[in-house]
Order: sequence, then structure tokens, then C-alpha cells
Amino acid sequence: MCVILSQFTYTDADVVRLENQAAALRQDILNMIHAAKAGHPGGSLSAIDMITALYFHVLRIDPKNPDWADRDRFILSKGHACPALYAALARRGFFDPEILPTLRQYGSILQGHPDMNKVPGLDMSAGSLGNGLSIGVGMALSARLHKQDYTTYVMLGDGEIQEGMVWEAAMAANHHDLKNLVAIVDCNGVQINGWTNDVMTVEPLADKWRSFGWRVVECDGHNMQQILHALHTAKTMRHCTAILMRTVKGKGVDFMEDNPAWHGAAPSDEQLVQAICQVKEGGRAQ
Repeated sequence: MCVILSQFTYTDADVVRLENQAAALRQDILNMIHAAKAGHPGGSLSAIDMITALYFHVLRIDPKNPDWADRDRFILSKGHACPALYAALARRGFFDPEILPTLRQYGSILQGHPDMNKVPGLDMSAGSLGNGLSIGVGMALSARLHKQDYTTYVMLGDGEIQEGMVWEAAMAANHHDLKNLVAIVDCNGVQINGWTNDVMTVEPLADKWRSFGWRVVECDGHNMQQILHALHTAKTMRHCTAILMRTVKGKGVDFMEDNPAWHGAAPSDEQLVQAICQVKEGGRAQ
């Protein structure tokens, strides 16, 4: 099967390739956090399938020219999930994968929150939650003002969108009719203090985005075909669009899945072996 999209095509072979790539990146995430003895595996594992689709199939980027003016932009607003982004950037060729095990070490470019002044390919430094969509609005406006044809993608956490600044940015994006802006919400249902619905529910989430004038696309955030279709739909709507990807915190490792304790914790030696075996089995490589 070959699916024809306006900006890209994909085949069944591409889907398998991306699934295998995501499985490999899950191993990178686990190894990095284990080596650092700290980090955020849950939200990194829930986000990695979408990040894989973006960096290995959809984004218009050039690892040899990371500051290319016409590149698509990607903002990881939920910056604590940076192990997922670091793994993708390294395997995409922006820097040497050999430095991945230096996550969070003194002097490493790979700190616990991403620093765009140190890591090639990063479009935004992140730390305090809630800022990414506002910066994405600015990037999208800049593209219009400078007559550049790039798309800005912003990934947020569902806990993160409890922040009021997110909705100010959503209102501004619709007001300015930013057709080149896509918000991606990682709806894994868990945040640092527990279940998102218990801390402060954000549902009905689709209705909220629509009430701010956005188009909404929903998908299974671990189904590569659905992810690719959602990205295509968002691109062709020609209006600011929110992709609500329904995911599982800690996806791929059974003892991490849907467990708030793994929002920010590192696996032990024994847990790492078990987790790596599971994510390898989850890939489709033969």
C-alpha cells in the first residue's frame, strides 16, 4: 500500500521502518536515563512515536545545516521529555550518538532540560512549562512576516496545558490565523503529582481547543499510520490545528506504563535489562 499525501508519501514499509526506529529510540531513552540515574522516562516513552514520525519522515530539516532558515521548527514545550528529542536528533545526524550516555552529566551538552545554545538542531530551550506554544506563535508569525514557507510544531503535555499562558497563545494563534502552526498534545493522562484528571482535569480537551478557534485532529499516539495521517491532516487544513494524541505514559515497558511513579525516575540495572528486552520485542525488526 502507498498512501499519497500532499507533503509526503508513505508505504507499509515506511510504517515498519518508523516503528523499528521508535523501538531503537526507546532503548536510547532507557539507557540514557539509567546512565544518568535521573530523568523522565514516562513522558519520553509516550512521546517518542510522534517524535520519530516527525524527525524521520515529516520535518523539512537538514542535519548538516541545523540553522537552515527555511527548516520546519519543532518545539518540545514539555522539556523534561528531552531524552526522546536528544535520541532523535542524534540518530538523525545532528550530533554524535556516542554522547547520549552523558545525559545530565556536568559539562555535557545534554542537560536535564534542552538548551538550544548547546544542542545542534534545537529550536527552543525549555524548562518552565507552558512557554512553548507562545514561542511557536512567534515563530509562525515570523514565517509570515519574512515570507518563509515553514511549519512550526509544538509538543505539549496534557498536564502542562493547565498553564494559563497556553490558552493565551491558543487565542492569539487563532486571532492571527496562523495556518503554519500545529500544536501536538501528548495526552498520556499522568503528570508529576498523579493522574491529570485528579490534579486538574483538562477534558473535554477537543472542545476546549475548538472553542479557541482551532481545528482538532485526534489519533492513537502509538499507531504510526494514525500519527502520519494526523500530521498530514493538520498540514492540509491550512488553519492552526491541534493534534490530540492519546498515549500511554511509559509506553513499551509494562512496569512503567500508566504508573505516575515513573514520571521522573531511573531504572535500576535489573529493571533496565527487563525494559530493554520489552522494547526490543515491541519493535517489528526481524
